[in-house]
Amino acid sequence: MVVVGAGVAGLSVTAALVAAGLDVRCLEATGRVGGRLLSLDVAGGSLDLGATWFWAGERRVARLVEHLGVTTFPQHIAGDAMYEDGRGIRRLDGNPIDVPAYRYLAGAQSLADGLAGGLPPGAVTLSSPVTSISADGDRLQVDCDGVAALCTEHVVLAVAPALAVARIRFTPALPERVGMLAAATPVWMGAISKVVIQYPEAFWRTDGLAGAAISARGPLREIHDMSGPAGHPAALFGFAPNAVGEPAMAAEQVVAQLVRLFGPRAAHPERVVPCDWAAAAYTSPADVGSRTSYELFGHRLFTEPAFAGRLHWAGTETSQVNPGHVEGALAAGERAAAAVIAALSGRGVS
Repeated sequence: MVVVGAGVAGLSVTAALVAAGLDVRCLEATGRVGGRLLSLDVAGGSLDLGATWFWAGERRVARLVEHLGVTTFPQHIAGDAMYEDGRGIRRLDGNPIDVPAYRYLAGAQSLADGLAGGLPPGAVTLSSPVTSISADGDRLQVDCDGVAALCTEHVVLAVAPALAVARIRFTPALPERVGMLAAATPVWMGAISKVVIQYPEAFWRTDGLAGAAISARGPLREIHDMSGPAGHPAALFGFAPNAVGEPAMAAEQVVAQLVRLFGPRAAHPERVVPCDWAAAAYTSPADVGSRTSYELFGHRLFTEPAFAGRLHWAGTETSQVNPGHVEGALAAGERAAAAVIAALSGRGVS
């Protein structure tokens, strides 16, 4: 079996198929596992440049956290929030922006690292972008850079559908409805920059602030506390939409905004770390910002394998459960793995 993509969806599929006794090769285009789970190790903890939270009721994440022994802690939400628009800045009574959530002590990437660490040696091949998938009778041929062509019965596409159809040549072409759907489906966070700003201390908390803000002025439109337990390491993070053709925002712009919102102590961060997911070649297609039809997430066609039932979708965007979340990625992976196992079991293959 071949799995395309070593994000949390692809790794969970790979783990499930390995557990079923199947020979699996997971091909990852970049030089690391995790996909949109990307954590920066800093003194005293970790800061997430990708996925950050999970929520109560997301049972697949909770089960994986327990299985891997990943330590979690509650997101800080206590205090007042800030609001900024064309009329100025207001301090809100309480925090209507954040909701209770949980964070990963070692960062969200610890989920991917834990999954990958439990796989057999050689199960994941890095720096191997898939370039084409061809159907030939009851076999599929997978071609990729840096690895000899692989022939297999089933392929799981554990990447964003829009990226798959932009990067991979399918022979024969995907069914027209499926190809058009995949090309039109947005990439979760694909048109967003996330910026993490680390400080020596979480000074906003001593001012009775939650570190949460909404701004119509920007550059960050939404801001949250990203500090570790008890406020260490201390950090804020925010999201900004990527406008096509506009220059990337400068760190100075971000810091100036935080000074407006949180006061003069915000002027002296230890570091400002931007992560532009639209510029990540193996996360988002070049025109990712043009896709805005989020109702396509979890479309039923993504549950129907192509190529006579041999080509399966497993990116978080294809999930009918919490699409865009880590929970959605795990749900999509669970569905795809079950479909592969059921297809092989139906033929008497264990």
